[in-house]
Amino acid sequence: MKKIFLAVAFTLLASGIQAQTNGSSSSYSRFGLGTLNDQSQGFNRGMAGVGIGIQLGNRVNMANPASYAVIDSLSFLFDVGMNVSLGRLSMTGTSKNVQNCSLDYVNAGLQLRRGLGLSFGFVPFSTIGYNFYNQRKVGTDPSTLQTITSTSTYKGEGGLHQAYVGMGWQPFKPFSVGANIAFLWGEYSHSLKQTSSASGTSDQNLTHSANLRTYKIDLGAQYVLPLAKGDRLTLGATAGIGHRIGSDVTLTHYSSAGDSTVSVAKHPFDLPYSFGIGASWTHKGLLVAADVRQEQWANCHAPEEVKSGTTIIYRAHKNAYLNRTKISAGAQYLPDAFDNHYIKRMQYRAGLSYSTPYLKVNGQNGPSELSLTAGVGLPIANRYNNRSMVNVNVQWFRRAASQAGMIKENYFMLNVGMTFNERWFMKSRIQ
Repeated sequence: MKKIFLAVAFTLLASGIQAQTNGSSSSYSRFGLGTLNDQSQGFNRGMAGVGIGIQLGNRVNMANPASYAVIDSLSFLFDVGMNVSLGRLSMTGTSKNVQNCSLDYVNAGLQLRRGLGLSFGFVPFSTIGYNFYNQRKVGTDPSTLQTITSTSTYKGEGGLHQAYVGMGWQPFKPFSVGANIAFLWGEYSHSLKQTSSASGTSDQNLTHSANLRTYKIDLGAQYVLPLAKGDRLTLGATAGIGHRIGSDVTLTHYSSAGDSTVSVAKHPFDLPYSFGIGASWTHKGLLVAADVRQEQWANCHAPEEVKSGTTIIYRAHKNAYLNRTKISAGAQYLPDAFDNHYIKRMQYRAGLSYSTPYLKVNGQNGPSELSLTAGVGLPIANRYNNRSMVNVNVQWFRRAASQAGMIKENYFMLNVGMTFNERWFMKSRIQ
């Protein structure tokens, strides 16, 4: 009960921090649905998020819902984590340091019956968060000879969150299938204000806003191939069902006189179809895994403002995204789970991932992403009860576009998660 109380307290603390900051300072979150979050948990965050081909009975693996089928029948799994990041944004000789903190995930899992597992939880899907301005010279006042400047201030906040429930089923060994069904919701808010130094009034003042609501369905399958004694190969595949998001986006233009003009884009966003394959190899205490995942964003829509004379047309349009491919590889090593020495009971992890852009920025390819990760799993109890774990992971993350003149982002992140594996369903033979 002390461990469960600690888990609840940790969740409330992380939720309070999440309420104060949305975890982003990236100007790239101005485009599309924002920057996409890494939907991994504590055990695989240190392995660059690999998980499509990983099947563990003592961990909740959201990357492939088919893995829920082998959750330990005696245990209730609870996993919660938060993330702290220090970043440096740079462009053409100018740089800025940023700090963010956010709730990463809350997951739970248990077995309903032999070969049938259940998981549920909360994981952020995307993040919108930025506040910057751009100032440029537009002319000279002929009477005072002072430079006239125009300042454009951009601000955005919001993002999508998802609460999910998933099930995994093993109709026969060694094959399992599963599905995650999630409810997605969040705020979408972007504003632009242009001010001239000559007049001091707003030349342009507009906001894009929406309350987004939709669903998300992900399917998975896994097959385990026993190799030599103590070795096995697990193959996995996943698929996400894309669809139109049934929420409108409102564009409001404010004039200097105080009145406003409102335009509405009908259902201008989509979730993409996605496909992934992965594999993992286990040899005694060594686990090596790799994933390849593609998200077909190129077929998705985004809101677009078009002026036809004095008429403003606000509509959904394509050609705002690119298909995104992410490749991840990682490894975990556990020397001896039952050794007297604490260091040998620790789990050591490392990983590498690379993803191509999913955004277009002003008609050009947006930023690609590169990540290097390392982490450790620290057993909470003694060698006879080493199921519960504190996961500490560090990550270097770079987001950079290939075109000159675009912002480069470098982050150092610390993720701390707590995995509670409690034998709630064990029946004692002696009372």
